[in-house]
Amino acid sequence: QVRLVESGGGLVQPGGSLRLSCAASGIRTSMNCMGWFRQAPGKQRELIAAITSGGSTNYAEFVKGRFTISSDNAKNTVYLQMNSLKPEDTAVYYCNSRTYCRSDQNVRWGQGTQVTVSS
Repeated sequence: QVRLVESGGGLVQPGGSLRLSCAASGIRTSMNCMGWFRQAPGKQRELIAAITSGGSTNYAEFVKGRFTISSDNAKNTVYLQMNSLKPEDTAVYYCNSRTYCRSDQNVRWGQGTQVTVSS
């Protein structure tokens, strides 16, 4: 069975940093497009960043320069390094996998991890 398990969320002050992890099983991160999404209360789920099996990355404009997605294929784990966090970054963050970044083929989701940015 495919399973994606997020960790690393929590409470952080504005300007702080967090690193989220997504541990994958049942799939190989090296053979999939892996991504991070988030959903704030009352808002739609939105793409944050994605990384292809070849290592190419794509970011939403509102996180460019602050967030970095990476993949450790030996550990079958994807990371999201979040720096210079803002209150508007508060949301549930979800790990995602799919066959290709531009497709909806074999889409899988983790259960999410809460990130709260507040003083």
